[in-house]
Amino acid sequence: MSKLLIKGGTAVFADRCEVCDILVDGKKIVKIAKNVEEKGAKVIDAAGLHVFPGLIDMHVHLREPGFEYKEDIASGSAAAVRGGFTQICCMPNTDPVCDNAAVVGYIVARGREVNLCKVRPIGAITKGEKGEQLAEIGKMKEAGAVAISDDGRPVANARIMRLAMEYASDFGLICLSHCEDKDLVDGGAVNEGYNSTLAGLKGIPRAAEEIMLAREIILAETLGKRAHICHVSTKGGVQLLREAKKRGVAITAETCPHYFTLTDDVITSFDANTKVNPPIREAEDVAAIREGLRDGTLDCIVTDHAPHHKDEKNVEYNLAAFGISGIETSFSLSYTYLVKAGVLTLEQLADRMSAAPARILGLEGGVLAEGNAADIMLADLNAKYVIDSKDFVSKGKNTPFNGTEVYGKVCCTIVDGDVKYGA
Repeated sequence: MSKLLIKGGTAVFADRCEVCDILVDGKKIVKIAKNVEEKGAKVIDAAGLHVFPGLIDMHVHLREPGFEYKEDIASGSAAAVRGGFTQICCMPNTDPVCDNAAVVGYIVARGREVNLCKVRPIGAITKGEKGEQLAEIGKMKEAGAVAISDDGRPVANARIMRLAMEYASDFGLICLSHCEDKDLVDGGAVNEGYNSTLAGLKGIPRAAEEIMLAREIILAETLGKRAHICHVSTKGGVQLLREAKKRGVAITAETCPHYFTLTDDVITSFDANTKVNPPIREAEDVAAIREGLRDGTLDCIVTDHAPHHKDEKNVEYNLAAFGISGIETSFSLSYTYLVKAGVLTLEQLADRMSAAPARILGLEGGVLAEGNAADIMLADLNAKYVIDSKDFVSKGKNTPFNGTEVYGKVCCTIVDGDVKYGA
């Protein structure tokens, strides 16, 4: 196995940032110290760069099998390493739905065949994501599933969700809940408020998300089981989570860059690239999301990477597909809008984008430490660039961030000691 020596970078640890060298031997980090020398090692000059643990995205849509025209495991993995991600967890709303060991095994095998980042399948909670019968949770775990979710569809039946939390716990897994009351959504396309009225677009009330979120908190508290809330977008949701955590409920939660960078002012452009589920909310929600990330109420940042074909977005707003292609812009947006804005420290950013997802799902890595997997990302935090979806390697070019100036460019992504992007 080859050796790799990362020289002179500023490493981002859990409690500090420090200039040091990192020696990789095979798939492991074997030494972190000042002035490391190693004969025969390939040297990466990281002077002026920051060295992060490889980013972990616990919420992406790779579309394969079934929707490869939107994205596939190869293109999604290429986009992931370009964005600094060494592990990605893909949601089960594929065709066929990832609700059995065969589909889980296929995704694991394709990820290894592509051999860019580590692809971790998330199995469905219910068969066909229909919300009626539990999927084969134990068999999916054996095949490589790291969690279960019906993401894209809420589990409307509270009894089914209760059973899912109990069964998942038995297999050492966690339920990731897509919180949405479909009856309250009622065909809405954007956040319900002033701008939805102005634009003449049907609104989605915050209550549609918060009612289901409250249910999951109550179930987790009643059962004494863990649960995880997907893509939190509202001020009320953050408050519910904060209060639950203070009571000791085993609840964790995530949010996405578009919820702490944009307000629903963007919908008045009628650009369908701003259409996402849950919808982009208002300024008070953005402030609450940022505060939730700062104080740890929101545990991690995910992308909810949802690539679509251009024809699914280049239609009138109400008919357009929900979703943003976000895996190549997540780090830069997070650094620019959170760290440069003084909301998070670099150490906190590394926690929200690496360590926390690893903790929640029980994955390897997430921190830079001797003996850990050599999953590493190097970034130039002073590099400024303008986001342009034409440069995306993802098949999905659907982003509301075209033309946005950001800081923090990923220079190199290393997975299990092998350079997969840059350098």
